[in-house]
Amino acid sequence: MHSFRTLAAALAVGVTALVGSAQAQVLNVVGPWEIAGIDPAQSGYVFSRLQVAETLVSVDPSGELVPALAETWSVSEDELTWRFTLRGDAVFHDGTPVTAAAAAASLRRAYEGVGVLTQLPIAEITHDGQDVVLRLDKPFAAVPAYLVNFSTIILAPTSFDESQRVTQIVGSGPYKVKKITPPLKLELENAGTWWGGQPGIDEVSYLAVGRGETRALMAESGEADLVFSMLPVSVERLKRNPRLDVKIATIPRTRILKVNAASPFFDEAEERRAVSLAIDRVGITSVILRNKQLAATQIFPPALGDWHADDLAPLTYDPEEARQLLAAAGWQPGSDGILEQDGRRFSVSLITYASWPELPPIATALQAQLRQVGIEVRVSVGNSSEIPSRHKDGTLEMGLISRLYSIVPDPVGTLLQDYSPGGSDWGSMGWANDEMVGLIDKLIATSAPEQRAPYQHRAVEILQQELPSIPVTWSELAIVANKRVTGVRVDPLEVNYGVAFIRWAD
Repeated sequence: MHSFRTLAAALAVGVTALVGSAQAQVLNVVGPWEIAGIDPAQSGYVFSRLQVAETLVSVDPSGELVPALAETWSVSEDELTWRFTLRGDAVFHDGTPVTAAAAAASLRRAYEGVGVLTQLPIAEITHDGQDVVLRLDKPFAAVPAYLVNFSTIILAPTSFDESQRVTQIVGSGPYKVKKITPPLKLELENAGTWWGGQPGIDEVSYLAVGRGETRALMAESGEADLVFSMLPVSVERLKRNPRLDVKIATIPRTRILKVNAASPFFDEAEERRAVSLAIDRVGITSVILRNKQLAATQIFPPALGDWHADDLAPLTYDPEEARQLLAAAGWQPGSDGILEQDGRRFSVSLITYASWPELPPIATALQAQLRQVGIEVRVSVGNSSEIPSRHKDGTLEMGLISRLYSIVPDPVGTLLQDYSPGGSDWGSMGWANDEMVGLIDKLIATSAPEQRAPYQHRAVEILQQELPSIPVTWSELAIVANKRVTGVRVDPLEVNYGVAFIRWAD
């Protein structure tokens, strides 16, 4: 009996050691997104997706708002005061409690910066007991949705220096920062204090790798356990690998042509309509994305539910009609076939970036297709930062971008940011529509779905008619996981990758 107990004890120690060893392994995560800096407005999405820092409100895969650091929230009868009651068991990574005072201070800093909170009519951000209190100048129904955005992550007071500059990321999630090496690497470890319990794997390493094929090779070789944003051509190969599990979800992201509607090339809706008609979306999605169902017939994809209008006349491919519209706008073929108007050649630059690896080949396809109707396009592949930079200085002519419509999990946030007068870094440029301004005002003041529906529909109609941004394709997110891990899930809204729930397979 004694020897049996000794053997059992030895086996138990061995099992414990094996579990501890598995727990001690590093989960290697690879994605295309660089860490531009540690300020939440720059790279807060990395820290929120990898569960280092948390927001007051989160969202489930269906788009429903759910509690995060705030257990409940409410609005006053006059809709001018919002209260977010914090959970009592949340702790920052430095051991201090997550208080309403600390959360309010963190939000005030975000409001004074460049994040989405600047869009809200906030009069005051304060605290009252366990409540974070936002007082508004006018009703704004989507306040909780805005508090899902990564720029509103709640950081401990020790994250900031005396001038309120972020010097370190001290959040409240299951993982804390062990080491950060911008722009490529982030090392995390179990914080040991998360209100949601212990993560399944103690250590996580994130590496930013821009080239999609390199990411695929890392998945195949076993260098990476979890890889995000795969090229469709790689996905087909990876699906055949018995050691890998490929997960795909349609996401509320649209690849669009951002055009300068103030330029002489795109200042008339007919010119923008002609560009749209010259795009063979089915050809692009069939060849490059390997899924013709991703051809964008309107700006908001079906994943956005009520914001996708099934009864809207779809965007189509008709190069002959495109030529007719351009001729009607005064553009005539020159000696080399490129259109001219008042001595000006229809020759424009198109800027895109490789952090979304499908964008450069799509840009090349657009270059060839637009040439068929007499538009010369010079493609330049640079950094994504060139798009907002050239928007600001007015030099952008065309930009091919990947626009996520769940940055605020209510598309009214995108309308407000992208299609208000003057547009935004990632939205319209040189375009304004008074009716759209009125619709946005009605939408932000209305919370009842049945009341919002006609405003939503009319807003989508205007975008379809005016085309201040020209939809090209909708999107899927492909994730590749090594089968040595389990519990991997795809977040179609790209808010939280659920890394804490991943375990090593038996």
